[in-house]
Amino acid sequence: MCGLAGIFSPAGTFRVTPSYLERMRDTMSHRGPDGVGLWISSDQSVGLAHRRLAIIDLSEAASQPMANDDGSVQIVYNGEIYNHRELRRQLQDEKPIAWRTDHSDTEVILRAYERWGIESLARLRGMFAIAIWDGRKRELWLCRDRFGIKPLYWSSHQGRIAFASEIKALLADPEQPRALDEQALAEYLSLMCTPAPRTLFAGISKLAPGCCVKVDSLGRIAEHRWYDLWAHVGPGKAVSGDGVYEQVRSTVEDAVRSHKVSDVALGVFLSGGMDSSTNALLFSKDLEGPVNTFSIGYAGDHDTYQNELVYARQVATLVNANHHERVLTERDFLEFIPRMIHLQDEPIADPVCMPIHYVSQLARQHGVKVCQIGEGADELFYGYPAWKQWLRLQEALPWDGSGALGRGASRVMAIAGARNNRFFDALNRSDGGRPVFWSSALGLTDSQKSAVLGGELGRRVCAHDSWATIAPLWQRFRNSAWEQSSLAWMTFVELSLRLPELLLMRVDKMAMGVSLEARVPFLDHEVVELACSIPQAVRTGGGESKHLLKQAMRGLLPANIIDRPKRGFGVPVREWLAGELGARMHRQLESFCRDTGIFDMQGVRSLLGGRSRVRGWYLYNFALWHRHFIEGVSTERLLEC
Repeated sequence: MCGLAGIFSPAGTFRVTPSYLERMRDTMSHRGPDGVGLWISSDQSVGLAHRRLAIIDLSEAASQPMANDDGSVQIVYNGEIYNHRELRRQLQDEKPIAWRTDHSDTEVILRAYERWGIESLARLRGMFAIAIWDGRKRELWLCRDRFGIKPLYWSSHQGRIAFASEIKALLADPEQPRALDEQALAEYLSLMCTPAPRTLFAGISKLAPGCCVKVDSLGRIAEHRWYDLWAHVGPGKAVSGDGVYEQVRSTVEDAVRSHKVSDVALGVFLSGGMDSSTNALLFSKDLEGPVNTFSIGYAGDHDTYQNELVYARQVATLVNANHHERVLTERDFLEFIPRMIHLQDEPIADPVCMPIHYVSQLARQHGVKVCQIGEGADELFYGYPAWKQWLRLQEALPWDGSGALGRGASRVMAIAGARNNRFFDALNRSDGGRPVFWSSALGLTDSQKSAVLGGELGRRVCAHDSWATIAPLWQRFRNSAWEQSSLAWMTFVELSLRLPELLLMRVDKMAMGVSLEARVPFLDHEVVELACSIPQAVRTGGGESKHLLKQAMRGLLPANIIDRPKRGFGVPVREWLAGELGARMHRQLESFCRDTGIFDMQGVRSLLGGRSRVRGWYLYNFALWHRHFIEGVSTERLLEC
């Protein structure tokens, strides 16, 4: 797990220097405190840089950038390959190799590329962002894992292509423009994130999950999808009847086991919910010593978020864990905000960044360098309570736009003054043959977006329809999905948008911000492909949330853990808005509106004073991002603006 950066100037008009690469690389020192590396080609047209968080093969021989035997292929990579030992044996059996490392997964990727080309990506089990320079062909490859667990950004300007694990590394180039992408702002306000390939920085792109970018010797840039979920799923993968529960359990258990590969101390984030409890229990099996578990709670009583520490302690006792906790306050949240903005690179409209940071910090303070987390289980196993409503609504409305139910219901809601309800926008979508479900992460409604955006910029942003982002996913689904069900669509769009661009992004940024590697066994491709091969009727289990996983773990986990209502990993922002957080948001948003004109303060006041005031966090996060990254305000002065 690391941070990578690099430059390629196809025409040789830009000469790569050590100081240039070091400046990029060292903006990400938090991603790799264990070592640094640098490589520049003899003609100075290509350069690679790396910061190392040593997890597998801690020797110097496993450092990056890493080269093949004749130096013609160079690699930097961020991630972990869980089947690297199996691939090493396979490569060795096919044709003996003089390995330079004992068990480095980086060398396995490098040798696999030499042997099988870029198609070798399909053999990798893991999470990764990879940059490969092939000097024989003078080609640069940038690759992102199947489900976007690890990010990779790139930019083309002034005759060079720059790339890195974080945007701030690209911004270390003084010639990299810092400007707002207006279409990306529309996406952020609607979807709480910025879907690939856009970022909120005009001219800076991010690689989409399961995709590669190739830059050839003439500077031509071509993107292609190397992994398509629908090519790997189908009803033949899942067994029928009650045997599917054992199949789910054994597949998840195998993923958890494979994700334990490490040469350093590991642990588990434990909330006491179904997902993290499953993770902790399966992780603890066949472990020589106790598992390290880490939990976060909040001081005081809050209506919007109830502490689950009692359940976390119960599971920790069950698995004989070394259990650690931290109780957070509003002051912890306020003090972390400037650092959070810097780590995010782009605003992540989810205050859960805060507890992820502190639980990651807790793990590092207790000597743990790698933690497994439960992201992905809700999307795969029908875990969100709101999905029941979305599923009923999706199935009640025709997908071809032929019915009048959606039009009639939306008119009633408009008359009742419910335009700010997210279901109002969803009902309107059905008129044009669009699916009503676009994401579980919905930001401002169209009405709210129109109210808070100011001036000519607001008119341009509001003119953008997020359907332009959803439509290609819808087309892929309609063309390729083996089961054209509502639940299959909901899972697919979440795997494509909310998970990689919001949930996994917040985990990567916050965990790596304290030099902790976070692993997501539920998003092992074997687990994902199995879940997406199970019919909707079986996955929903007669309307029971997370039916498959619950039945798979029944008898292993206590019944009160399995059957208690789901509570998301949240933050009591609604209550804190009544205190210093709310006062600070009002003050700084008013200043931002006055200085930039991006938001209209009248619309902002209406939002902050209404029932949807927690959505004001999306605006506040954006405003602080703009101050820091576009206007150049330091983190020390960020809260003074």
